[in-house]
Amino acid sequence: MTAIAHCDHRWRSDSADNAAFVANLAQTWRLPCHLEIADSPPISEAAARQWRYQVFETLSLTHGYAYVVTGHTASDRAETLLYNLIRGSGADGLQALVWRRPLSPCHPEIQLVRPLLEVTRAETSQFCQECGLPIWEDRTNQDLQYARNRIRQELSPYLQTHFNPQVEKNLAQTAEVLTAEVDYLEAAAAQVFEQAVTRVRENDRDNPNLRLHRPILQSTPLALQRRVVRRFLQQTLPHHPNFDQVEKLIALICAPNRSRTDPFPGGRIAKVEGEWIVMVRAFPSANGIAD
Repeated sequence: MTAIAHCDHRWRSDSADNAAFVANLAQTWRLPCHLEIADSPPISEAAARQWRYQVFETLSLTHGYAYVVTGHTASDRAETLLYNLIRGSGADGLQALVWRRPLSPCHPEIQLVRPLLEVTRAETSQFCQECGLPIWEDRTNQDLQYARNRIRQELSPYLQTHFNPQVEKNLAQTAEVLTAEVDYLEAAAAQVFEQAVTRVRENDRDNPNLRLHRPILQSTPLALQRRVVRRFLQQTLPHHPNFDQVEKLIALICAPNRSRTDPFPGGRIAKVEGEWIVMVRAFPSANGIAD
């Protein structure tokens, strides 16, 4: 079963007209149409995306849709790579827009599919013009207070003019290469993680005392060390670990016995106990030193 879904964020004065156009188009094509209107305009792009994908998940579960197909293009992929590169992301962030992935971790059976990742925004615009299809311009894309819009309106055109007219497609190809490499590294890191990580107290959820076997990591390439440590910290910290937090633990792989870190967010520390790096809760002792 195929249907069209449209999310009205209520950001634009013409958003209701845009939604009506989509509904009429669906009627012309004889397709079911789901129009969802935000209770109030989302406060940010991230909030809008979270609401939009929640809508897609709910619709999929309610109506039995197995796939959610979006119109992301090679231009979107290039802009995402630039945006995440500027923010300091690693390879995982640089290949964030992939062809296919689970819509959400809770429902991996519902797939998000992006079939237009080899086509630029200019090419989709040309296709619409040649076929006489109307184009609705999102006026919020002109608002330069959003970093992605500044990349789209200023940085990408500058790179096309002064460096490479094909920069969007080339960056999209870079993202494609990184996708395969990230998949390989993640699979390899998962194997090392299973070998190197143990849990001292299986029944103590508040203080699981996860530990890393240092000799295994010492014989592992740095790229895999970082991925194993990141997974390790993801199971311990309340938030996704950043680069500095990962590197702080990496330093313990070859550190002397009894070496330790300062506290991580959430009040845990990592310390060296012989062949192991142990993650424990930091408690103040009588002399004021975390233990």
